[in-house]
This record gives sequence, C-alpha cells and structure tokens, in this order.
Amino acid sequence: MDHLERLEAQSVFILREAFREFKNLVMLWSIGKDSTVLLWLAKKAFFGHVPIPLMHINTNYKIPEMIEYRDSFALKWNLNMIYGLNEKALREKQTFPDGACDRITCCRNLKSEALKHTLSGEWTRYRMDHSLKKYVVDTNREPYTGVIVGVRADEEGSRSKERYFSPRDKKNEWDVGDQPPEFWNQFKTDFAPGTHVRIHPLLDWTELNIWEYIEKEKIPVVSLYFNQGDGKRYRSLGCFPCTNSIVSKSRNVKEIIEELKSGKLSNIAERSGREQDKEDNGLETLRRDGYM
Repeated sequence: MDHLERLEAQSVFILREAFREFKNLVMLWSIGKDSTVLLWLAKKAFFGHVPIPLMHINTNYKIPEMIEYRDSFALKWNLNMIYGLNEKALREKQTFPDGACDRITCCRNLKSEALKHTLSGEWTRYRMDHSLKKYVVDTNREPYTGVIVGVRADEEGSRSKERYFSPRDKKNEWDVGDQPPEFWNQFKTDFAPGTHVRIHPLLDWTELNIWEYIEKEKIPVVSLYFNQGDGKRYRSLGCFPCTNSIVSKSRNVKEIIEELKSGKLSNIAERSGREQDKEDNGLETLRRDGYM
C-alpha cells in the first residue's frame, strides 16, 4: 500500500465512522479541489452512493463557473444537494463589495452566520429537486450536528490545530485549547448532547497529495484551477471580489503536480490569493466563530 492508498483508507475509515456515529450528518462542499476529493472519497466509502446530504454556503459572490459546476455534478451524481445563504445581509447590502463593511465582517455575515443558521435549520435551506432540475425550499428543518469538512492541516495555520473529530459548542464556536487527544487511530466520537462536531477526513493530506489523487482517480475539478492561456490560474477558490489568481503556466493536473514538486510555490502560501486571510489574523478569528 503506497502513501496515497494509506491516506485514502484513513479518510474512508473516518467517513464511515462519522456515518455510524452521527445521526444528523451533512458534508460541506465548497466546490474546491479538497471538498471535491472528499466527495469522491465518500462515493468510494459507500460504494458509489453518497448517503450524506451535501451543503454549499452561497454568498452570491462565487465565480459563476463554480455554481455551474456544482449544479451540473449535483444532477449527474444524483447528490442530495442543499445550499443556504444570508438573505438578509444580501438584501440589506451588508457586504464588502457594497462598501458596507470590511472583508472579515463580510465573511462573518455571508459565510459564518449563513453556515450556523443553515445548519441549525433556523434559516431557509434550498434543496435540488432532481425531477424539476432546480432548487426548491427544503421542508426539512432538523439541525445538522455532525458536519464533514474538507480542511487540511497544511493549508493554513489555524487548521493545523484541528482534530479529525473536533467539537464546537452550541453556538458553533471553537475552543482551540480544548480539543480531544487522538492517538493511534483512537477517536473520540461520543460528545455531550447539543455538541456540534466538525469531522475532517482530509486533515493529514497535503496540497500535493490532493492533486496526485485527482490525477490517479481522474477526478473532474472546476477548470478555474488551470491556466486558460493567460498565464494565470486559481490556486484556492473563494468569492471573486476577494480571491486572486496566481501566475502559473500549469494547464492540467500533471503540470500542477510538477509545479508543486519543483518548489516554485514552496514559499508562497496556498491561500495567498485570499484577501480576507491577510486582515488581522483573519481566518483564525473567523474559524473560532464557526467559519469552515
């Protein structure tokens, strides 16, 4: 068994443990490379079927191609696809692009708050109706208490402090200093009632591992990751007002792998194009409040 096979086996094990231990389980799909690999692993773990609802938090500022990709694969793979959003903040223009707040506050409004209230069922959820091929209001308002997320420890500093099974309190807030120990593949999965648990099957994967696995499994990913002829591509995907591309000639998965192995990007943070990360230790602040 090679390294990628070991990572795959570990992630499949975590997914199956989560499915066994948590009744109201959902998987976040950001449409990026990591959560798409996670979705692929879920298909493997459950023999071609994904028995877990997929949730996307839409900010209305995602790159249009991301939304097209989401809906195309939701229909193609028969996914139980849900999305949520902060309709009030959007309606009242309480966003950074509208000039009403800084980037961190905008992320808190459109992502953290939207995630918290969509998970709890307090805010409207929209579910893909496969017969109509469009989203309709979801009648299920039951809260999701187990949330599978595609974060990796190497991607950003605050994520290296996570556990495979990481508890949050009833408000979705994360106490970084109070995380359960995880030794020798022994994971704590019994938490007090009302605890919100984030599950991280990709925690030990690296950016290179993700792309090597995408190549090995021939996983389709959104084309924004590739140079389309202008010498630029996205390394990390987010909202278009706050996400910048990088200079890169990589036109396909193989060339991205070669680029990563060359060391050209070794001193450049993977999320360097995400402007909100640069504001006052922004991402850890947001993640303590419930951000992905």
